[in-house]
Amino acid sequence: MAERPPTTARPDRAGASDTIAAIATASGRGGIGVIRVSGAGLLDFAQHLSGKRPAPRHATLADFRAADDTVIDCGLLLYFPAPHSFTAEDVLELHGHGGPVVLNMLLSRCLELGARLAEPGEFSRRAYLNGRIDLAQAEAVVDLIDAATTAAARSALRSLQGEFSREVGQLVDQLVELRALVEATLDFPDEEIDFLEAADARGRLDRLQARLARVFERARQGRLLQGGLHVVLAGQPNVGKSSLLNCLAGDDLAIVTAVPGTTRDLVRGTLQLAGVPLHIIDTAGLRETEDQIEKIGIERTWREIERADVVLLLADARHGVGVAEREILARLPAHPTRLTVFNKIDLVPERPQRRQDNNGTIISLSARSGEGVELLRHELLQIAGWQPAEDVFIARERHLQALAAAREHVEMAQAQLLQLELLAEELRLAQRSLAAITGEYSSDDLLGEIFGRFCIGK
Repeated sequence: MAERPPTTARPDRAGASDTIAAIATASGRGGIGVIRVSGAGLLDFAQHLSGKRPAPRHATLADFRAADDTVIDCGLLLYFPAPHSFTAEDVLELHGHGGPVVLNMLLSRCLELGARLAEPGEFSRRAYLNGRIDLAQAEAVVDLIDAATTAAARSALRSLQGEFSREVGQLVDQLVELRALVEATLDFPDEEIDFLEAADARGRLDRLQARLARVFERARQGRLLQGGLHVVLAGQPNVGKSSLLNCLAGDDLAIVTAVPGTTRDLVRGTLQLAGVPLHIIDTAGLRETEDQIEKIGIERTWREIERADVVLLLADARHGVGVAEREILARLPAHPTRLTVFNKIDLVPERPQRRQDNNGTIISLSARSGEGVELLRHELLQIAGWQPAEDVFIARERHLQALAAAREHVEMAQAQLLQLELLAEELRLAQRSLAAITGEYSSDDLLGEIFGRFCIGK
């Protein structure tokens, strides 16, 4: 009988019995600073540090003392006994004054008392290893911290609260039921076709595939919220790239003059468009030049174009796409989406519009007056594939790859409905792909890569 692996299955926990400590607040000066400690038997640790044994989940006013009993700082001591804490271990939080010198003195005292400095993401990793959160929720912790827009923060919180994991878990449950059905059918080879038809195996597979498609779309939208769209403004000097950047950003990020070649290095701006982060890069004008500084800027422009999701080729509306622009188009890599923008329509008798020609989509606008800029914003959202929704959850590229693999295996299962051994194998592989999202099947290398990107205090 097919069984779903337990959600508490975790990789080896070597070294997880150590007491760890770290500063949990951002570096620099602040009104309050927090040091987090996690391990076993931390009441004795608290007694040596403050002379008090704090009550669970109550803020206790305490003096934090050095080895010679001098006071390092005065603040609040919070104690969360295992398993009712973030890491499912004993956790102490020291809330003191937020100066870096004071916090480092307190941290040094914790290390003297037997703790070691936590590695990046080690608190979240212990929470995962101890079954408090799954891998998708752990990743949502850092996504919530790094959220660049309100929509991204809300989506990350949904993932942290387990909405994405529950969707994946329900998909896995459906796969387990199907696998059990198929394996039971293998025990009755003379009746397998009737058995599968009576159990509506084909209908179950169709409904599973449809649900996978819906979850994939919600995750894809969440991936867009997390990563955003990288847009590079390219073109000849003095076509209005910097003006367009300033117009989109609503701020004077780039210097604008009538002198060609004013922008010699990259100018970056991030703005929010319907909740989607747009990372826009203004670049040096692409032209032949003997100016060594401008040459370096042009080289950097081409490197950014290689990494872009979208390249906006700007041209002056007074002459359109000429020889120089066609040379740029010929050099553009194939992977980014290309969009041609005719700027400065305020200088010619032309209205804002979107149209198609041999060069693809063209948007006519005026960065100076703002006419037609809304057309560009709408086009960028269309390129991103954004559909406004309130129920998306934050997702990462590995989640999308796992969902896509599961869809592929279910599709293969649909094609192998009467080949029971092959059907069973495709269902097993689909289940394994989905289980990798929440960490039921995860390699130590993957865990190291994920948690190594966290803050030390998380």
